[in-house]
Amino acid sequence: MKNQQITPLLFLCLVLTLFLSCKENVPEADLIVLNANIWTGNDAQPKAQAIAISADTIVAIGNDKEIQNYKGASSKVVDAGGKFMTPGFIDSHVHLMMGGNSLLSVELRDAATPEEFSKRISDYAQTLEKGKWIEEGNWDHTLWGGELPNRAWIDANTSDNPVAVYRLDGHMILANSAALKLAGIDKNTADVAGGEIIRDKNGVPTGILKDNAMNAVLDIIPPKTDAEKDKIFRAAMDYFAANGVTSVHDVDSLGTYKIADKLRANTELKTRIYAIHPLYRWQELSTIDHQNDKWVKMGGVKGFVDGSLGSHTAAFHHAYTDKPDNKGFFIHEPQKLYQWISAADKADLQVTVHAIGDSAIHELLDIYERIIDENGQKDRRLRIEHAQHLAKADITRFAQLGVIASVQPYHAIDDGRWAEEVIGAERIKTTYAFKSLLDAKAKLAFGSDWAVAPAEPLLGIYAAVTRQTLDGKNPDGWVPEQKVTVEQALKAYTIDAAYAAFEEDIKGSLEVGKLADFVVINDDITAVESSKIKDLQVLQTYVGGKMVYELKE
Repeated sequence: MKNQQITPLLFLCLVLTLFLSCKENVPEADLIVLNANIWTGNDAQPKAQAIAISADTIVAIGNDKEIQNYKGASSKVVDAGGKFMTPGFIDSHVHLMMGGNSLLSVELRDAATPEEFSKRISDYAQTLEKGKWIEEGNWDHTLWGGELPNRAWIDANTSDNPVAVYRLDGHMILANSAALKLAGIDKNTADVAGGEIIRDKNGVPTGILKDNAMNAVLDIIPPKTDAEKDKIFRAAMDYFAANGVTSVHDVDSLGTYKIADKLRANTELKTRIYAIHPLYRWQELSTIDHQNDKWVKMGGVKGFVDGSLGSHTAAFHHAYTDKPDNKGFFIHEPQKLYQWISAADKADLQVTVHAIGDSAIHELLDIYERIIDENGQKDRRLRIEHAQHLAKADITRFAQLGVIASVQPYHAIDDGRWAEEVIGAERIKTTYAFKSLLDAKAKLAFGSDWAVAPAEPLLGIYAAVTRQTLDGKNPDGWVPEQKVTVEQALKAYTIDAAYAAFEEDIKGSLEVGKLADFVVINDDITAVESSKIKDLQVLQTYVGGKMVYELKE
């Protein structure tokens, strides 16, 4: 048989047939975003210009020309106008219900004098029904020189409303006389292990309760109604969306899962939730199916070793510089922590524990090392929450043991105003030691600790990159050798935060097959002057390809 000659017309037909065949194999996207400046978080394709989404999943990412192939008759096409896009931010440490409740309660974070503190509580009390509790608050006594508040400051105007307002670190509350009376706390009340009742010179409680001592008051606050919880949860989701947060790890989660699951069933969720249960109640998770969907997940437990630096309850090897008779304390005995952690680990639950002082962190690393030896090797992804004040010798142990440092960069620019007075010049060299941990090949997951600090990733990135303290006294950065790069900070808020929840296969970067969670920002984080990062704005937030927030002009 003679070879058939390919005429120009036949060649054109073949090319057209091949093109149409290829076109048929390209799925029609529901949403296409073009003309964007995309930081993908994917090392194999760091930058892109456009993205195609089908349902809630990314089907293509590349340049405008490539992504145009996914345009169909019903595709929605968005022109990003050259704006910067990142994967949705993942906040690795929030107290969701407390934070949501704080949005609806009295705000004390920036009260700069005792008079302002008292007035805000008094004014808020006037808006409440008799008997309604005043909660949250998140005050900071360092703003007025360090004197702890006293129930006498607020009693006269809150006699009808019990008060239990937190210091912003969550390890100390001020209770008024009405709350102390309901809790049965008076001059004769015994001290509490793992906590402290502050008393005046006559032994009478001042209203300040630290760590375990808080429980007598907190435990008698009436539980929220379902309607109240729903309102709190929705307020939290709106706040997250406005700040580009698409997923959160809700530590100490009590009740969040039930509300989130209900909203998920009604397709009303706009924040993905990893609900982490209290460690001491690990058995409750071991008996349920915690392999949940891409919206709501369980399977983690969280405990405490010590308290906080600002409350002088973080546990250190050596005494506080400003309180030579105080080294802080452990909230739970090490043996009890070991028992809980080992049992939870055997039940294949992810364990994460709060540890702030160098003694607490060292003790926890020892416990982790012990359970790894005893329970055998597996992909457990142990975490330490906060990991703030490290002994030099313990920095390398994080990577050696595969322990994730779940840290909150905002704390560095907040506590950096006064930390040296509390623990001295030598110990601050390895406090919030993000770069040292990264240099030692440890994995960092960034978060906020909201409502202790704002759940604003742009502010967190600014803090990690500049370390410029809130008082403006460290323009070159507080402990500047611990600064990280913008890209390192972005990864800690995205792909590495996803890794910290065993979710890096479905989120944390913008690549084919992953969830279409992303944020549009008004300027390029990687290009602007680092001091201006905190002033950038989230323009839009998308979760699963659906816009859940847009900045209104």
